[in-house]
Amino acid sequence: MTRDGGATWNNVTPPAMKPWTRIFNIEAGHDPLVAYAAANTLRLDEIHPHFYRTRDAGKSWTEINTGIADDAVSNTIREDPRQPGLLYAGTDTQVWVSFDDGDHWQSLRNNMPAISVRDLQIKDDAKCQCADLIAGTHGRGFWILDDVTPLRQATALKAALAKSEPYLFKPTTAVRVRFAGNDPTPWPPELPAGESAPPGALIDYYLPADAKGEVKLEVLDVAGKVVRTYSSNERALDPDPGKNMDAYDAVCRKTPTAADCGLPLYWPAPQFIVSPKAGMHRFSWDLKFDPVAPDDLIPAGDKDATGAVPGHTYPNYNVPWVPPATYTVRLTVDGVAKIQPITVRLDPRVKITPIALQQLTTLSSSLYWDAVAAHRAFNAATQLAKDLDAKVSPEAQALKAELESLAPRGVQRNVRAIRRRGNANEKLSLEAVSNALQAAAMAMQAGEVAPTAAQVAAATAAQAQAKPVMARWAAAQAKAKTLK
Repeated sequence: MTRDGGATWNNVTPPAMKPWTRIFNIEAGHDPLVAYAAANTLRLDEIHPHFYRTRDAGKSWTEINTGIADDAVSNTIREDPRQPGLLYAGTDTQVWVSFDDGDHWQSLRNNMPAISVRDLQIKDDAKCQCADLIAGTHGRGFWILDDVTPLRQATALKAALAKSEPYLFKPTTAVRVRFAGNDPTPWPPELPAGESAPPGALIDYYLPADAKGEVKLEVLDVAGKVVRTYSSNERALDPDPGKNMDAYDAVCRKTPTAADCGLPLYWPAPQFIVSPKAGMHRFSWDLKFDPVAPDDLIPAGDKDATGAVPGHTYPNYNVPWVPPATYTVRLTVDGVAKIQPITVRLDPRVKITPIALQQLTTLSSSLYWDAVAAHRAFNAATQLAKDLDAKVSPEAQALKAELESLAPRGVQRNVRAIRRRGNANEKLSLEAVSNALQAAAMAMQAGEVAPTAAQVAAATAAQAQAKPVMARWAAAQAKAKTLK
């Protein structure tokens, strides 16, 4: 060790270290007196791990191997750049993690093959806007553990579990990236290719026990308005085609019209579900608003859908992206709510002026919320008309006729027509104006660019068209209140 830039050196080798031991790396700790060393004894024909820690600048060392399998040599040790005492280590078989400065270790191998992990790096900077652990291996390429922020919050999780409370991890920054695909169809599965992280914002939570009822994940904007909702009550495919293709193939053979059966079963990604079961769970928010209607899902096998990726094709909803901003994630379990902030940023490669971005987000968002209001009105008008079926008074029947003109029975939502910017021949019902508003919003969602004059004109026309129809609905609601 040197304290004068290399003019003089002191030997701080741990006394227990044998000659011909190879020091693969020395990691400087957050504290200037702390350092860690990975000592490889392969040249001594000693196939055991040896990791060392000093807290007094090398005057004394402690070997810190407790919990690491005694069947492989040490290659690397790194300290998390954000969380002191959070250590990662690599041996000739796998990756390990310690939450207590090396006193105890546990496996972090997960789905990695048994392979020599030669070095580790925590990629966590403003350029990547990520927090990933990268493993460089001997013969099996690079492996990336996406988003280690839950590992950094292990102490807070432990405190929550001591009180038997659910824990919602604070998410890392989410980057709104338009992932490229292979249009119109993906590469075949046998072609070697790298993998990307799951799209959207990764949200992690831990349940100390099975929930008794619904588990809900919500995203709220700065005004407290819910922009996205997920629930454990939502239907999930079982078996999951993204995890067990053969089992789901049997489902498709029995029911050819089942979900995802119209496309190659090597396309779908494993589902993200809000689980009510005890344990650790990871979910992905797609950084979009709630669907205006359940029918707004664009199936991966749809003839107009593009960008499928083998094993990583996720559901795509025909709704706008949320604007870059700070949001709140809310986890509700058995009536207990936990919240954490989350920041959504644009892809750093995107260049758009603040004024243009403001115009794009304001116009898209206002059209979206108007479309939501019109669709909800359509559902309410439909139900109100059904409720009037049994009423025979002239006033009730006149109101029923008005409601049925606003919400014609048998109308079905056509997502493909919305994507094609609406249907000019559609009658002015509440659902028609909702479709037109949504089509105008989606016309501006192809890229981060200022809306064109034609798009602004279309948005203005859709809002003007919706105004009298929504006024008729308000009047019908007022009449309904006067009926006995």
